[in-house]
Amino acid sequence: MMYNNLLYFLVAIVLFSSAPIPQSPWLSAGVALPLAGVLLFVFYLMAGRVFSRCQPGSASYFRSEKKLSILALLFFCIILFFFDAKYYLHPLSLNDSLPVLENLGGLVIFFLLLSLIWLQGRRLYGRLFQKKYSAAGFVLNQCRINLPIVLPWLLLSVVFDLLALLPFPMFQDFLFSFWGDLFFFLVFVALLILVFPPIIRWLWNCRPLENGQLRREIETFCAQLDFSADILYWPVFEGQAITAAVMGIIPRLRYLLVTKALLFTLDRDELASVVAHEVGHVKKLHIVLYALLFLGFSLLVGAAAEPMGRFMLGSGWFYRLNNWLQLSPEGTFILMSAVPVLILMIVYFRYVFGFFLRNFERQADLYVFKAQGTARYLISSFEKIARQGGNIRDKKNWHHFGIGERIDYLERCEADRRLIKHHDRKLYTFLGLYVMTTIMLVLALSHMGAHALSPDLYEKYTLSVLEYRLKNMPESEQGLQMLGRFFLDKGLEKKAIAVYNRAHTLLPGEPEVANNLAWLLLTARDRSLRDGKRALALAREAVNSGGGQGFVLDTLATALWANGLLDEALAVEQKAARHDPEKQLYYQRQMKRFSRNKWKPTARSEGIMQ
Repeated sequence: MMYNNLLYFLVAIVLFSSAPIPQSPWLSAGVALPLAGVLLFVFYLMAGRVFSRCQPGSASYFRSEKKLSILALLFFCIILFFFDAKYYLHPLSLNDSLPVLENLGGLVIFFLLLSLIWLQGRRLYGRLFQKKYSAAGFVLNQCRINLPIVLPWLLLSVVFDLLALLPFPMFQDFLFSFWGDLFFFLVFVALLILVFPPIIRWLWNCRPLENGQLRREIETFCAQLDFSADILYWPVFEGQAITAAVMGIIPRLRYLLVTKALLFTLDRDELASVVAHEVGHVKKLHIVLYALLFLGFSLLVGAAAEPMGRFMLGSGWFYRLNNWLQLSPEGTFILMSAVPVLILMIVYFRYVFGFFLRNFERQADLYVFKAQGTARYLISSFEKIARQGGNIRDKKNWHHFGIGERIDYLERCEADRRLIKHHDRKLYTFLGLYVMTTIMLVLALSHMGAHALSPDLYEKYTLSVLEYRLKNMPESEQGLQMLGRFFLDKGLEKKAIAVYNRAHTLLPGEPEVANNLAWLLLTARDRSLRDGKRALALAREAVNSGGGQGFVLDTLATALWANGLLDEALAVEQKAARHDPEKQLYYQRQMKRFSRNKWKPTARSEGIMQ
């Protein structure tokens, strides 16, 4: 279950992280909140219906929980995208200074959906494992069990956000670079491997195995294998699951977890074989290799981001999809970037990570030959586990070989010990291929992403962003100025005038807006857009509103000239020259042009625009 839950949480995190934040919600808070409550209640009823149909036995319970966890992801998507949950959670980020708080809010929503599953499954769980919980107690217990899955991501996000607040520009540049990300991730993972086991021990409420004959026998066996760890009861499924685990690298912070059912079911030799399996994980450095596999995924995603973005922005389907979705181009870009990441994550963890997990387990199985000289005790342990687990000998999953497959391979190795080294060679060969392939892919993708976005693609995307803002969002004067400048630079004078008209309506007393609109009405290439009379009114407004700078006076002078008021135009232009002596030459040319020419709709004036 833990590996399945890992996938569910990873999907939820990617979905929330990649969801765009709309400028305004589709539904108001007064409507969205009650509807979201109704949706949660519907999910709660569905969870109860699913559990009510469970067949006797824990296998049916776990299948129902798995089905509902996948359904929870679907409901999470509805809350996220239909009810604009991220819009309402965004203030938690404190103006983007601590995004982890916003992400934590999203995680709470997913935990809320899971809590509804746990509430409906509580009574069935209690009957299966003979344990009574209050509703709050059961939800809290399940949260403690699942929290270690997301805690590393939360801690990583907190540390990264806090470091990003430090006022050191060079450090910030390094931190947000590819190599900075890699260095930070490696340091964090190293610390996590070292100090995380005690946190998990506390969350899972693991208690030391009491002193006595059994503990001494296990410690003696471990000492023979040059291995030491604190031996703890593992209360997973109330200790009734026949299983064991190991966590930690440093001996003083390393724990061997065993359930009461395991100790009760197996004899001493069988118990030793299971302990040998867990020791094998440590001896073969599987914990470190798990971190390597996570690192590989992070590097691939990071390296693929730039070329993937370039591919999208250069594709016509991106802009067609954006029009169909009616999202901002930034939102569509974020959303569509998440799709390949989500697919890559599912494929990677289901198949690549799963392949190595299965073979790490097999390698740990084979360690019993070194520890005990035979696999017959581990084989008999598996047979007992299969019978008492409900005849699950032939059941398979993506992260472990089936019990029957594990027994068959152990029996083959018992007959031919050369297969042990063969498996080690095969596994290390695939690890080598994995490392080389990952390095080559990262280098190739990094090379593809090293080239700056071409001007055409950049302008195409920028234009789509600005057009969306012009159509959908009321902007500040600064934002509208940027829109107008962009359209003007691209020769889109009609759109530029529309932007400045909008800015002037929103900010009628702003001199820069009035000045720029006046200048555009005087100098537009398309003579049908020119309007000398309105330009003069706007230019006077700009000056009267406090725009006494040289370029504003130049606009007024040009407007006076366009309306046949030559003497006034020359006087204002002389005033502009006094205000802005550095551009004396330009103002002199303007005065000569005023004196020698008339304003012509087909002529493009020269001038300065703020």
